[in-house]
Parts: sequence; structure tokens; C-alpha cells
Amino acid sequence: MVEPLLPAEWQRGPRYGGPYTFARVPAGRDLQGVDVAIIGVPMDMAVMYRSGARFGPRAIRNASGQLRPHALRADEIEEPYASLRVIDYGDIEVFPGYIEKSLEVIEETVEEVLSAGVFPLVLGGDHSTTLPLLRAGAKRHGRLSLVHFDAHPDFWPQPADHPVHHGTVFRIALEEGLIDPAASVQIGIRGSLSAGIVGEARAAGFNVITADELARDGVAKALASVHLRARGPVYVSLDVDCVDPAYAPGTGTPEIAGLTSREILALVRGLRGLDIVGFDVVEVAPAYDPAEITALLAANLVYEFLLLLAESRAPNAKMK
Repeated sequence: MVEPLLPAEWQRGPRYGGPYTFARVPAGRDLQGVDVAIIGVPMDMAVMYRSGARFGPRAIRNASGQLRPHALRADEIEEPYASLRVIDYGDIEVFPGYIEKSLEVIEETVEEVLSAGVFPLVLGGDHSTTLPLLRAGAKRHGRLSLVHFDAHPDFWPQPADHPVHHGTVFRIALEEGLIDPAASVQIGIRGSLSAGIVGEARAAGFNVITADELARDGVAKALASVHLRARGPVYVSLDVDCVDPAYAPGTGTPEIAGLTSREILALVRGLRGLDIVGFDVVEVAPAYDPAEITALLAANLVYEFLLLLAESRAPNAKMK
């Protein structure tokens, strides 16, 4: 068993106190002996509708104060910190008004994390956050499979006068050879914004599972498609607007008729067994988040992902 990298008595005290980190894990940037670095990217310069995702990392960390280390059932793997050394790396410095410079710094920082053999678990930020993460990941691992949860395929062409926004991310990633569309799945796509671009994403080779198709065919069929297609190193990007605004109103471009919180939880749990090399959760915008329910969902999804990583480090453990 790996010795946990945790301070003494780290879970003592009321949940509204304690350090400003995700689930109270230690803060730091020393990557020696670390398995997972939780990294914030407080940036929303690339949004095309409502801003506010720059406050997403803070909101997710705040909501994580309700989490205590746990497994879900007695026969499952222990809570993740028993086998993973997790730190909160803090926020990457971004430069408001200078998106290209910000993207460069994000890429360079995540390259350093990956070079240290540490898994980057990133809290966004708008979805442009994912582009430098894919660039860093492809440098380290080669062309990536993508598992992408979203209301939108983010596959719009780049306007000549505005080359990067949060809706162009996966078009750019494809053009740069960062991702393999034949080994990639997009889940939860819906709404009037997406209607005009879904055909192009499918023509490019992506397996697009719309929210209507998921509702009709179920989570199990969607996961079977993911495990059939995703191969080699896999990057997982989770835009919280994949979830219906009844469950996740705090986002910049909400779309009705989306996934339930139970469905997205089951989908994340169903990723076990994939060779996942990076994960982000993006587009949490707390200004539109009554009762912090979106941030709470995002924090729980991050914890679920940590359980997946812990299972990958302890292959004989059970997780159901």
C-alpha cells in the first residue's frame, strides 16, 4: 500500500473550515512521489454566450468540502487516498484578454506535470481549457482517443477573425492530429446550437451519441460503444452542460432535455478499464448556480474519477 500523502488529522473539523483545496487534499507543487495533481484553470475568455466559468475551479473546490473519503459499498475499493497520492496544484496563471498566451502557459504547465509521471485532473474554466491539455497529452502519449460529454460537439470551424473559442476545440484538435475521431465518442449532444454541426462531426469520424439516443437506448449501450471504440491512451473531457439544467443550471450555454445527474454518474463509473491519461471538468459557472448544485455535481464527478484512478492502481480491488 502506498503511503498516503496527507497531513495528520486532515479530515478533522467542520466541513465549512479547513484548507482551500479540493476535498482538503494537501496543496503544493512538488510533484515528487505524487500520483494525481488537481489543477485549476480559471479562464473563460473563449465563451460565446454567458461568462463566469473563470470561477468554476473555486466553486468546485468549495463544493468538495461536503465530501469525505469513502467507497460506495463495503466490497469495493477503499477511498482513493488510500492508494493515490493526490495534491491540489492550485490554479495555473492565466492572462485575461490574452487567450493565446494563456493557452501556451496551460500547455507548458501540464507538460511538466505529465513529464513527472503525474496524472492531470483539471478543473475549468471554459472548454477552450481542453485544447492545451490535448496538445500536452498528445506530445506525451501520441494521438489520443477522446471521450467527450457535452451538449455541443464543439466542432465549429474557426472564424478567421476569432480563431479560438470554446466551440472550436475539437475541430482544432482534429486538424492538429491530436485526437483520433474513429476512436472517439461524444455523448449528450443536443439542442438548436448543435443541430447544424452534428452531421459534420459524424462525417469527420466521431461517434456522436445524442441525448435523445442515450435516453432511448440507455447508458449501458453508450458505454458499450465507448469501450468498443476508445483504444490506446484516452482523454476524457466533461462539459457540465451535458447534464440537464434541472440538475446543472450553473453553466454558460445550457440546453434542455439533457442527462440526469444519475446518468452522468453511471457514465463516469462505466469508464473503468480504459487507459485514461487525462481528465477535465469544464464550464461550471457559479453565478448561475442556485444552491451550488452544479458545483456539487462536478465535485462528486471528480471524486468518482479519483475512484477510477485508484482502481487502476489496485487492479485486484472490486468496484461496482
